[in-house]
Amino acid sequence: MEGNQSWIAEFILVGFQLSEDMELVLFGIFSLLYTFNLLANGMILGLICLDPRLHTPMYYFLSHLAIIDISYASSNLPNLLANLAKHKKSISFVLCTLQMIFNLIFSSMECLILVVMSYDRFVAICHPLQYMVIMNWRVCTFLAIACWSCGLCLAIVQVSLFLRLPFCGPQKVNHFFCEIQSVLKVTCGDIWINEMLLFAEGVFVLVGPLSLMLVSYVHILWAILKIQSKEGRKKAFSTCSSHLCVVGFYFGIAMMVYLAPESSHREEQKKILFLFYSLFNPLLNPLVYSVRNAQVKAAFHRVLQKKRTV
Repeated sequence: MEGNQSWIAEFILVGFQLSEDMELVLFGIFSLLYTFNLLANGMILGLICLDPRLHTPMYYFLSHLAIIDISYASSNLPNLLANLAKHKKSISFVLCTLQMIFNLIFSSMECLILVVMSYDRFVAICHPLQYMVIMNWRVCTFLAIACWSCGLCLAIVQVSLFLRLPFCGPQKVNHFFCEIQSVLKVTCGDIWINEMLLFAEGVFVLVGPLSLMLVSYVHILWAILKIQSKEGRKKAFSTCSSHLCVVGFYFGIAMMVYLAPESSHREEQKKILFLFYSLFNPLLNPLVYSVRNAQVKAAFHRVLQKKRTV
């Protein structure tokens, strides 16, 4: 990092070409969305911690998903908000590198946590009598640690290869934050290895998990159709449809960004997709898992009742 900093001290984030008045409007809108993200995911974490009835594998993994959503948004949005408020677009080399590391960690981890959650639903619906034996706390802890470790390792490898590259000329990154594909384009060295590794990681954390989830949900759907009770079918389908909504939104955007062929006219589209994901995806999880989940709503009412009785 020290070697690269002798070449460059900061990057210029081009972002979107907007007037100062429009930047202030966006600052207000993005600030509200970021605040809602922190409050909504914080509420999910609080309910899971406070209510013993939510101390189950499903909500254990959901708490990790909430932490990832808070962390992912917090690695991007504060710098974006500061730039909008101050009408500047610079970011230091060190801060840009850290932003890339956190983005890679949390985006990879979200894919892996989602596939673990689909496996949890598969066991719960297809093997209900063996659920607590298969998804015991040792297994849950191992799966969570594996997701965090895998995301960290993938990010370190990718950023280590980035740090070996030299820089020259104007360092204008055509993005509103340090997304690794955009930053690689302003380097002077050969980025073939970086791009191939990034594509391989995309296949590993996108195509692989998505394939496993599709297989899981085919079995889940078949098991749901065999449930005799109408109420049981409705409950199982409601839980799984919520998860599928999150999976479809997340994997759809990620695959369009990282696995679709590169073209010049897609640059602006990719920026809009990243902005949409950074702002709205962290809000999607708490909305889906609270508004549509009877257990979470019941836990919320129990916490409110305890507060009133104190």
